[in-house]
Amino acid sequence: MDSILRAAGELVGTELSGPVDLGGSARSTVLRCQTAGGGSVIVKAFGDDPGSLRCFTAEAAGLSLAIAGPEVLGVDPEVPLLVTADLGDAPTLADVLLGDDPAGAESGRLGWSRELGALAAASVHRRAELARLWSRYDKGMPSWEDEPWTARNAAALPVLLGGAGIPCPAGLDEELSAIGTAGGSAYPAFTPGDTCPDNCLITPAGPRLIDFEAACYQSVFLTAAYCRMPFSSCWCVFVLPPGLAAEMEQAYRAEIVGVYPALAGDEVWEAGMRRATAVWTVDATVRLLPRVVEDGPLHRTRRPVPTRRQVLAHRWRTATGLEEFPAIAETMRLLLREVAGAWEAAPLPLYPAFGNRGR
Repeated sequence: MDSILRAAGELVGTELSGPVDLGGSARSTVLRCQTAGGGSVIVKAFGDDPGSLRCFTAEAAGLSLAIAGPEVLGVDPEVPLLVTADLGDAPTLADVLLGDDPAGAESGRLGWSRELGALAAASVHRRAELARLWSRYDKGMPSWEDEPWTARNAAALPVLLGGAGIPCPAGLDEELSAIGTAGGSAYPAFTPGDTCPDNCLITPAGPRLIDFEAACYQSVFLTAAYCRMPFSSCWCVFVLPPGLAAEMEQAYRAEIVGVYPALAGDEVWEAGMRRATAVWTVDATVRLLPRVVEDGPLHRTRRPVPTRRQVLAHRWRTATGLEEFPAIAETMRLLLREVAGAWEAAPLPLYPAFGNRGR
């Protein structure tokens, strides 16, 4: 702790004290520190393992692009750490959705969608700049854009099905191959990477995105799917009242069509969104299915939170309607019948903030 404070203080030219742990992760330590002048800053220090180093490079490069997130006050690639402006003690979108204020939750979810869309629109012509920033802070790890996670998931799903005793429907390999290339080629734009609701602060000045540890360019559909599903890879997954997810999706889309006019076409948009839904459903299956032998909550400390089985069954049920991918849809039906059928997992309820409204 002392070495982190000393390095961060030297970086920004002031003594730092009174560190408060804001709850980082296995990859990083996040501290709110007091400055000698009576203000405060956020210090984020990273570990020295490969995963942490890649997250440092992504965070430093993504925030230094300066189109979203807190202002970067200094970056030390040697420690490694960065110091940013302090956005205050604002609640996150997750706090609001899990609270009891439906008006605040409605405002927060739409603000989050617009902020993501505006960020994507502002970033379209700055991909080369992010690549240069990545090179500046490079710690020897491949960028997230070079991470073949969709292809790896596509290869892993048939293996998991075999382990569960489920035959692969005809055509599944071809469909998985098709969605396995869906990472960044179709209408790419910048994303912080982990666009879950606990990484969006609802400040008096509006929503502010934080956590750029997976910052990269990817297809806008992969980001917009967080509105439709919602939230594609997150722990904070419940059900929205009818129409609210569509409003979020439209808020994101309205921002991005100015730079990608083709996305105003419903056929183009819908095809991309359904492919992204397939990508994220396969991702959830590969991540969570091996961990459902003993069910448990998706988050270690937050409550309320759904269980892994609840979320998987919900994702599978949604994906049975993917008509463009009949083999994937049939796979999800098989998983619902042969795997989820033995569970006693209750359907996902409404987000608590909307719990007093009808579905």
